[in-house]
Amino acid sequence: MSDLFIELTAPNGCKYTQPTGLFINNEWVKSKSGEKITSINPTDEEEIASVYAAGPEDVDIAVAAARKAFKDPTWRDMSTTARGDLLYKLSQLIDEHKETLATIETWDNGKPYSVALNEDLAEVVGTIKYYAGWADKVHGQVIDTSPAKLAYTIREPLGVCGQIIPWNYPLLMAAWKLGPALCCGNTIVMKAAEQTPLSILYLANLIKEAGFPPGVVNILNGEGRKAGAAIAQHLDIDKIAFTGSTATGREIMKMAAVNLKNITLETGGKSPLLVFDDADLDQAVKWAHTGIMYNQGQVCTATSRILVQEGVYDKFISEFKEYVKKTSKVGDPFEDATFQGPQVTKAQYERVLSYIESGKSEGATLASGGVAYKDVGGRGFFIEPTIFTDVKDNMKIFREEVFGPFVVISSFKTEEEAISRANDTTYGLGSAVFTENITKAHRVARLLEAGMVWINSSNDSDLRIPFGGVKMSGIGRELGEAGLDSYTNKKAVHVNLGTKL
Repeated sequence: MSDLFIELTAPNGCKYTQPTGLFINNEWVKSKSGEKITSINPTDEEEIASVYAAGPEDVDIAVAAARKAFKDPTWRDMSTTARGDLLYKLSQLIDEHKETLATIETWDNGKPYSVALNEDLAEVVGTIKYYAGWADKVHGQVIDTSPAKLAYTIREPLGVCGQIIPWNYPLLMAAWKLGPALCCGNTIVMKAAEQTPLSILYLANLIKEAGFPPGVVNILNGEGRKAGAAIAQHLDIDKIAFTGSTATGREIMKMAAVNLKNITLETGGKSPLLVFDDADLDQAVKWAHTGIMYNQGQVCTATSRILVQEGVYDKFISEFKEYVKKTSKVGDPFEDATFQGPQVTKAQYERVLSYIESGKSEGATLASGGVAYKDVGGRGFFIEPTIFTDVKDNMKIFREEVFGPFVVISSFKTEEEAISRANDTTYGLGSAVFTENITKAHRVARLLEAGMVWINSSNDSDLRIPFGGVKMSGIGRELGEAGLDSYTNKKAVHVNLGTKL
């Protein structure tokens, strides 16, 4: 149907066909209500396209398709090698279409095209390929008890998985969830973020082209409070995986309790970065910049609280400000020289500006930035990279997640003080430690309350290594072999070899 597709030309000249429907059972359909959501280009605030928005009725249809596919022998009884081959074919197709996918991501989300293409899409391809390799290596074990019993375990798929992805890394977060879920033989109903609905729809066509049977992957757009809530509460969904804000994660957890769904949550963070007197200061400055300013600061693991030992505090601030000024070029995300594009939406732009006002009113020192950036045609959701210094622990800007190019810096005296203040947060996602003393580095890493610690780097994640948080930063792990645990049950089988009653 022609009204389920639209021909578009992106700002970089890329022409492509944009699907606008719901992808259910390997077919494009309209939503039952006919409601749509509109994608806005954050660079110039113009509309890009409108796509159909799913409601509870559409979720029911998608879940039924996923359940049917889960029970169908074409998927259920597929050899693990064949399943791996499908994932590998999908990784190849994504690689072939990476320029188009990166273009859509940049247009829809605002991240620099060079980042979308060379980093995000490279990791999307890598993640799907990585889990293709795992597909025929998921196994159970025999547990020796006595000669009268054979006991063994089987790793089985969970069933129908609801997956809700965020707007900061639309394709990458989709890959993190699709890879392990499909590798283990599950079926999927995925909802994209309403702010970035376009790239995932293009990906859906590649899933079909790769040869996945109908109903194995279903992709819906829609509002969180309608489609997202319907997925979280659905009685025929066995698992929910969510990446997004802590507040939404709490609501999803409540809704998922309706049938005690298996749950993976990756939520917010206010990650600390500790710089000790003995750190390589040049490296600390560069990594600290990447740790907070990358992807417009819209990173859940962003090291947004920098704690610097007092002996190098002033020098660090001076060098950090200079490096941000030199490196964080704000501009059109389709230009090669751009490091920082616009915030994803007007709401996010206004949120960051409100925290800037809060920091000033609470008495922190605004060392750099702190204003909207209007040199990109006078439009768009651009904010100058913002640095607050002399920040106190009780200030709102020290305690709450801002999710923008916004960092707070404070000084500390002792190692004990640094650890105590780093841990004084409801979050526990990432953390970073800079020191040339390897003993101290490992000691501090053990004491930090976080799912991940980077020593002498920041946000240096890897798809082969578990990713996730503690406290209110989430439940469970994604990526690496650990990611498979989130999508399998261990079934125990007891075989009586002779015990008689």
